[in-house]
Amino acid sequence: MLTLWKNCDIYAPRHLGRKDILIEGGVIAEIGNDLGAWLSAPQITVRDMEGAIVCPGLLDIHTHVTGGGGEQGPASRTPELQLTDFTLNGVTSVVGLLGTDGISRGLENLLFKVRALEEEGLSTWMLTGNYRVPTKTLFGDVEKDIALIDKVIGVKTALADHRGSAVTGQELARMGSEARIGGMISGKPGFVTIHMGAHEHRMDEIFWALEHSEVPAQNFLPTHCCRSPELVADAVRLNKRGGYIDFTADLPENEAGTTAALCSALRQGAAVTRITMSSDAGGSQPTFNDKGECIGLTYSTSVTLLQELHRMLYREGLPLETALMFFTENPARLIGQAGKKGSIVKGADADLLVLGKDCRVVHLLAKGREAVRDGKAVMKGRFQI
Repeated sequence: MLTLWKNCDIYAPRHLGRKDILIEGGVIAEIGNDLGAWLSAPQITVRDMEGAIVCPGLLDIHTHVTGGGGEQGPASRTPELQLTDFTLNGVTSVVGLLGTDGISRGLENLLFKVRALEEEGLSTWMLTGNYRVPTKTLFGDVEKDIALIDKVIGVKTALADHRGSAVTGQELARMGSEARIGGMISGKPGFVTIHMGAHEHRMDEIFWALEHSEVPAQNFLPTHCCRSPELVADAVRLNKRGGYIDFTADLPENEAGTTAALCSALRQGAAVTRITMSSDAGGSQPTFNDKGECIGLTYSTSVTLLQELHRMLYREGLPLETALMFFTENPARLIGQAGKKGSIVKGADADLLVLGKDCRVVHLLAKGREAVRDGKAVMKGRFQI
């Protein structure tokens, strides 16, 4: 089955200008100035994009697909996410993980959920562990989970947060080493995603681990790096040592947004190629008082990604090809999918997003399958009406 998209203004994310894209078997088969010779091919589907912006489908590398929350008791657990929670927001690839609650939200459930989303049309991976140390795993240790389970590409923990286990630098170094080895022997990235809380110690334990072990900075990925100017400064320091840093897209009603923090990191000299932005979709957004009591709670969705893209373009004036890197090329490289995800190149999966005005989703392909057409979901999960 062949599909030809003509007259695409391609951001790959590098701006390629107006070109045609030929898709075969869910993969980009050819990109060219004029692929009109293929119009006579049998059973070919042709769409004229009429100069619309076409970019890679977004990667959301920090999502609570089985739901999160729970800080106010059982009724405060957030719901599981569905296929269209991602596709309607331009997302074609997700990494699922656990958070505070590793009791009612188990790794077995997470594994089956990411497999279900893959069956329904997304590309999916997951992290073992959650906030707790000793780390909860499926096979008994981090290294085995990464090496033996196809979907597992790393491990999750938490720092500087009263909901975590007060992880020490020594424990973090051991976890980083286990993740790295598991990744090496299985051909995966093998990294540690680190939920960053608001405590004043911030990334002290990460830097201790780097100073007292041989684990490279690229094997540690702190997320939620936008909490404070001081945390942004720590993130820049890690980035300059070769590490990736992840910023959490803000809720749409927050006028300030996370974009300001990310742009501050750029002004401080952070390498643009080692910055990612994720949504924390399905994760709780609790508010705590000075006694540590949860006094309010909501949760995020992937809609925040395009909201932040809009802020980058129209508030901070970033070029589109730069802004897109944080949602496409950079996270693809981090999770070991460079050249297959997050870019429009020959041989990559046909994850293609057509952006309209105000960064809205017009059309979306996920591995060549039509997921969104004219802003409406045409690919739905099994139990979605």
